[in-house]
Amino acid sequence: MIDSTSALVYKRGPLRLLDARRVYRDLPLVHVATTRADGSPHVVPLWFVWRDEAVYVSCRRDSATWRNIERDRRVALSFHRGGTWRDYAGIVLFGGAEPLVPEHPALRGVMSAWFEKYRLLLSRGGFRDYADQVERPGMLRVRAERLAGWDHAVGSLAAEAGDA
Repeated sequence: MIDSTSALVYKRGPLRLLDARRVYRDLPLVHVATTRADGSPHVVPLWFVWRDEAVYVSCRRDSATWRNIERDRRVALSFHRGGTWRDYAGIVLFGGAEPLVPEHPALRGVMSAWFEKYRLLLSRGGFRDYADQVERPGMLRVRAERLAGWDHAVGSLAAEAGDA
């Protein structure tokens, strides 16, 4: 069961994980927070695919993020939308991350969804550039344990998620 904190209140109560996925899954980036070995935070924007069972975040296997997850699986994913105070909203999804190599059986459909989501960004030679620069890709499978969030235009995201 997912714990939705009272900070995430819309017209009809806390935003459910299913609704959060509907609202935020099409964003291009998620900000991923991990903990360095010295205890300091490490935050980076990364590409992701949000599936029913988890959020899958693409990550280089030789990156600080990957090393941090190998040592401490706790992670926070920050999703946000809007450009002005009145329409700014977001969530932070807290959970545990599992590092997966591209050959992992759980990633078959995930990799297809990831390529479909970022197809336009990888067009016109972009995929070749990506493959040249990211020699050791991986995916972090993040299963939600808790949600927290905000909605400055109270209720607007609940309506978009289908709750209104």
